[in-house]
Amino acid sequence: MNAAAPRQLTSYRKFWAQRFGNAPFLPMSRAEMDTLGWDSCDVILVTGDAYIDHPSFGMALVGRLLEAQGFRVGIISQPDWQSADDFARLGKPNLYFGVTAGNMDSMVNRYTADRKIRSDDAYTPNAAANKRPDRAVIVYAQRCREAFPDATVVIGSIEASLRRIAHYDYWSDKVRRSILPDSKADLLVFGNAERAIVDLTHRLSKGEPISNIRDLRGTAFMAPHGWRPDGWAEADSTTVDTPGAINAHPDPYAVKTKNPVAPPAAALPANVHPIKIQTRAEHLAARHEIRARTVIRLPSYEQVTKDPVLYAHASRTFHLESNPGNARALVQAHGERDVWLNPPPLPLSTPEMDHVYGLPYARAPHPAYKDARIPAWEMIRYSVNIMRGCFGGCTFCSITEHEGRIIQSRSEESVLREIEEIRDRTPGFTGVISDVGGPTANMYRMACKDPKIESSCRRLSCVFPDVCDNLGTDHAPLINLYRKARALPGIKKIFVASGLRYDLAVRSPEYVKELATHHVGGYLKIAPEHIEEGPLSKMMKPGVGSYDKFKEMFDRFSKEAGKEQYLIPYFIAAHPGTTDEDMLALALWLKNNGFRLDQVQTFLPTPLALATAMYHTDKNPLRKVTATSETVKIVRGGRQRRLHKAFLRYHDAENWPLLREALNRMGRADLIGNGKRHLVPAFQPAGTGGTVRTQPTRKFEPPLARPAVYRKIAAKAKRVR
Repeated sequence: MNAAAPRQLTSYRKFWAQRFGNAPFLPMSRAEMDTLGWDSCDVILVTGDAYIDHPSFGMALVGRLLEAQGFRVGIISQPDWQSADDFARLGKPNLYFGVTAGNMDSMVNRYTADRKIRSDDAYTPNAAANKRPDRAVIVYAQRCREAFPDATVVIGSIEASLRRIAHYDYWSDKVRRSILPDSKADLLVFGNAERAIVDLTHRLSKGEPISNIRDLRGTAFMAPHGWRPDGWAEADSTTVDTPGAINAHPDPYAVKTKNPVAPPAAALPANVHPIKIQTRAEHLAARHEIRARTVIRLPSYEQVTKDPVLYAHASRTFHLESNPGNARALVQAHGERDVWLNPPPLPLSTPEMDHVYGLPYARAPHPAYKDARIPAWEMIRYSVNIMRGCFGGCTFCSITEHEGRIIQSRSEESVLREIEEIRDRTPGFTGVISDVGGPTANMYRMACKDPKIESSCRRLSCVFPDVCDNLGTDHAPLINLYRKARALPGIKKIFVASGLRYDLAVRSPEYVKELATHHVGGYLKIAPEHIEEGPLSKMMKPGVGSYDKFKEMFDRFSKEAGKEQYLIPYFIAAHPGTTDEDMLALALWLKNNGFRLDQVQTFLPTPLALATAMYHTDKNPLRKVTATSETVKIVRGGRQRRLHKAFLRYHDAENWPLLREALNRMGRADLIGNGKRHLVPAFQPAGTGGTVRTQPTRKFEPPLARPAVYRKIAAKAKRVR
């Protein structure tokens, strides 16, 4: 469990089944297995998504990775969960079932932020809804057990990752226990699972019982209460959330010499032995060894359920122990048993990333779907993922909890090779790459300047409240990649559609110029999220000054390139720490800057996120948590959440009654009227806002009440500027 140098993915001796070679598609039926000459599967992956053989889809990436290790891998995609029959379609796996909900959390996939059921599913053929159950990992794992009671079950994906300890569940509005006891899985694999999955599969293939595999980083399992490996110690989580090291004050009267001379050693009696003085290096090594063999006990499931302060404390401790370089194992009691979490997985090296993304993917949906349209595939079929991870640490986002803060990047050669594959193998390609990015557009090849500092750092974000001085923010590797990519024969245009960290981009005017000149198709999406300090401090996002600086650069370079281009800003309504006054200020900022947002996002509390801990507990886990520590303003009621969303869409007539009521209550009736300085008009067009108003006489008819004029205003409201 120590952070020793990891074993390389390509260093394992391949399993004997490598003789079967690579499958055109991983089989989803017995007939396909027969065609491949297989009598059984070594591993069967169960997923809530349609099977698309592309590295952007988790089941394909893991399946091809295990195939490269010599294992036979089958896929059970979107099974009928009403019985166990569909889970037996490929027979019993020789090693284990690998159960995932898919690329998205099943609850986020199925429900909106207002807990309403979505009408479609982007990861399903023809976007059909209701093709996966709620909490799919639990349901799928239980059905695998029903089909084959003695089969080994391993769970993973973002759904399992974010539920590995006791967590607040927004959809049931309660704290749920870890997904492990509910799924009754043998092992949980969290984060990017390549290292753990490859090592686990080889060890199982050699006959090692899964109950003995307790040392894999990036895994979690159930254990008897109080269980610990030999030589390990346990520390309470309250010992983690403490101030930094306290150094003794120097003695001002101490005599210092440049080259102190040791006095001659006196003869010692035979029964007296000298005390060996440890060097600093020896002392630090000993402390590191002790620390690496210490497990941190979090407050139990029962405790965090009853006490919001302990829940917030547990969340803070969990995030402080998330750096693979110094994270310790965590344990949390659930009744009479413990959930044990090993430290996070060590990041993949660039050659390993190249290996994973260079496997023989078919780069297409499985032929069983025929001509069905799968929106998620349509979105990424012409895009390239160049990196993973995010050091932003935004409290509302789950990327850091799942993929970690350390950026893992592919080589230029690997990325360019994939672009050429898209050009040569993907039907319908017209020469346009829709995106070159990842979780963020511009963190490619960025890292801490000193590996020692990186391995010992406990900051929750490398860019908040300011960009860390130790962070390398050089955009040159990304600029060079862009230039080489667009110079490839047959490539007409390469767009950047991933989320951009503009607080990093402003440090490289050359990058902003490159972006605005060559890689924007009229609109560029960025995410300020808010403009007020209150919510921004709880989001761990930069102030609006960074946005203003980036906008000035972007507009200037767009103009120099002779292009009319616009920024599309994303904002979040009802985030913890946001007041009605904050949303009013944002609405006025949007109006003054000419923005009329078409789509807006209401805060959705996802499991394990720091903002979710704020939402559930009213406490701020970004600081030390006590009963008297900072209380966070929370927006919970449905009406107030709708109000915050309405402020973002101040131009929508359906929102005007709610906004007028709020403005009167806030003492800002001066913003109600028909002038340019007003936020909402005093009239209400017929058939909007849930009420029907009689049209006033022509003499007193405000301009916006005229149907023809209003239709023009409504049309403009759909444009984002």
